[in-house]
Order: sequence, then structure tokens, then C-alpha cells
Amino acid sequence: MNDLNQIMTEITQLTVNIENNYPELYTFLDENPITIPSEIDPKVDLAAYQDYLESLKQRISLKTWGIRVN
Repeated sequence: MNDLNQIMTEITQLTVNIENNYPELYTFLDENPITIPSEIDPKVDLAAYQDYLESLKQRISLKTWGIRVN
């Protein structure tokens, strides 16, 4: 499995986890800056997906520690 497929699989799994176990965080996923391109024709590369994956992990981690996440 290549890196992009692995990252996309992890993003999907984390998104489902957030939807099922942290519904209060799920509403914020659409507000993530990666989903709001500032360019007309944005190029999304492997690094952008990796950053998004890390941001999902961070949200779950902060929530698990009881830190308010907005």
C-alpha cells in the first residue's frame, strides 16, 4: 500500500472514530483549514494529507485529556 492510501485509510478511520465517539468534535471537521482552500485550483499533496491526519490525531488527543477543542 502506498503512503497516500495508508494516510487516506487512517483519515477515514479517525473520522469514523470521531463521528462515533466524539460527536462534539465532528462538527469542527468542516472548519479545518485544509478543507477551505485559499487558491482557485489548490494542489493537495501528500504533506497536506499528512498534516490533516496529524490535526485529527491532535484533536482526539486533546479531547481525551479533557482539553476543550474548538
